Amino acid sequence: MPTRLRKTRRLRGSRTVGWGQIGQHRKKGGKGGSGKAGLHKHKWSWTVKYAPDHFAKDSFRPPVQVKARRWINVGELEKLTEKINLIKEGEKPILNLAEMGYDKLLGEGRMGTAFKIIVKSYTETAKAKVEKVGGEIVAG
Repeated sequence: MPTRLRKTRRLRGSRTVGWGQIGQHRKKGGKGGSGKAGLHKHKWSWTVKYAPDHFAKDSFRPPVQVKARRWINVGELEKLTEKINLIKEGEKPILNLAEMGYDKLLGEGRMGTAFKIIVKSYTETAKAKVEKVGGEIVAG
């Protein structure tokens, strides 16, 4: 809408600009209070719509959280060994996942080669699959 057609243009110089008696559209009373006043009362629907987390509490967080940030599956180990040179100890090559930045070994996939794997943590299915092929897992 063009500025020249707006209602405010027509009401210039009328003192109240269409808000009735003087003071009806001034100060804090017309807004329902200043700032965050009334968020639990008359501004509750505004709170629900525009600030739903305003009264939320922080959820409990345990003091020490140990989460596996990087993990790898058993089925991906052979692809990984193609990219790097492995140190051989006897007949089993040593695969140090802890040095490579992996925190956990998971048990999805199939294994064909026996490795000695050094990793911080592992699942029971991963351990079973590694031992089935003839490998071993060392926690480290």
